[in-house]
Amino acid sequence: MSTKGNGNDEDLPAVAASLPGPKEETTAAAETGLAESAPADSLEALRQERDDLKDALLRRRAEFDNYRRRVERDRGSAAAEAEAGILRQLLSTVDNLERALAAGGADSGLREGVLLTLRELQGLLDSLGVTALVPLGERFDPAFHQAMLHEPVAGFEAGTVAEVYRKGYTYKDRLLRPALVKVASAGSPGAGADVP
Repeated sequence: MSTKGNGNDEDLPAVAASLPGPKEETTAAAETGLAESAPADSLEALRQERDDLKDALLRRRAEFDNYRRRVERDRGSAAAEAEAGILRQLLSTVDNLERALAAGGADSGLREGVLLTLRELQGLLDSLGVTALVPLGERFDPAFHQAMLHEPVAGFEAGTVAEVYRKGYTYKDRLLRPALVKVASAGSPGAGADVP
């Protein structure tokens, strides 16, 4: 026995097709959820990108500041080294003028000229910050003195500078030239020299 309805059975597939199925309901809900969460996700992504860019900018700025300080330090160091090189060359002139005065001579006019030249050069060196090292009687310091020989010397403790062969010089707390010295050693004078 076949029962037929009121003749609307043919319309059922059309109505069923027009109703959303389970898959379509999920997709529609997902689209609605995406639409609601998309601005929040987008906003969070933008905040994260902003923070990353800010961090990168701060790192670049710090790197540039470090680079600038390093360049300034290197430039200052190079300038000081160039100045020190010129001053080292002048020191030999000072040594020669002092030797000329120590040698003496009969011509007092020449001696007076050498003395004036030496004073002027020493005044220039003083104004630039060059300081002479004459360590006679001081403890031997290998950072500022160069020992030419070690021997017992009457009146000097072991390890002290007994004689200065050549003055040393510093420039702005930098050693331009070490002092060449004789260092007193332990023992009695005349017992023999102890050469390093």
